[in-house]
Amino acid sequence: MKSSTSIAPAARPTPDPDPAQARVQVRPQVSATGVPRPRADAVRNRERILTAAREAFVESGSATPFDEVARRAGIGNATLYRHFPDRPTLVHHVVLFTMGRVTASAEASLAEEPDAFAALCRFTHAAADERIGALCPMLGDGFDGEHPELLAARTALEEAVVTLLAAGQDAGLVRTDIGVGDLMVALSQLSRPLPGTACLDTDRFAHRHLQLFLDGLRAPARSELPGSATTLDDLRQKTM
Repeated sequence: MKSSTSIAPAARPTPDPDPAQARVQVRPQVSATGVPRPRADAVRNRERILTAAREAFVESGSATPFDEVARRAGIGNATLYRHFPDRPTLVHHVVLFTMGRVTASAEASLAEEPDAFAALCRFTHAAADERIGALCPMLGDGFDGEHPELLAARTALEEAVVTLLAAGQDAGLVRTDIGVGDLMVALSQLSRPLPGTACLDTDRFAHRHLQLFLDGLRAPARSELPGSATTLDDLRQKTM
């Protein structure tokens, strides 16, 4: 009588994949929406370029040669042009990059600091470090100020700063006779390098003067300000 138990044939060893074929089969990472995600090194290179360009523009203006931007970023010219094929594109993305970082700083400051005045101080100094005031001269002739990306970034920044300042005023920590426009004008003026100084010691002076300004915002107010609080609408009417 034959046993009902049968012996399965030995499994054949699976050959190692051909390295050449394995490389061909590699696919870029894809997000949930089906859009390929950029490689990590590409993301790092892009941020290095934007940071280097921002610093170069602060020191020498937005006409800084691309060679100098690439040198500061530690990448080749081809990599720079692959990310930003022309100057208007680079300037546009430097502004978006900076505004995005300042917006994130405003939100994080309010969420993480123990009180709203400390949050305002943290945000103001961080915005100066991000060179937001020094970028203002770039927003001149040839810059598309009505680009949808820029409008969205500006709206997000304005909303974050309005919320931050209102929190301080509602808590009785910040004087109520100033507006967001006053804060942004002072930040821009006090953090912008003086012409012809080559940015020497700019950070040291900027943070000292910004702190003096911030101390003047504490409530209760010790003086009466001339005129009225400056709003964002006031700024738009005067700069557009």
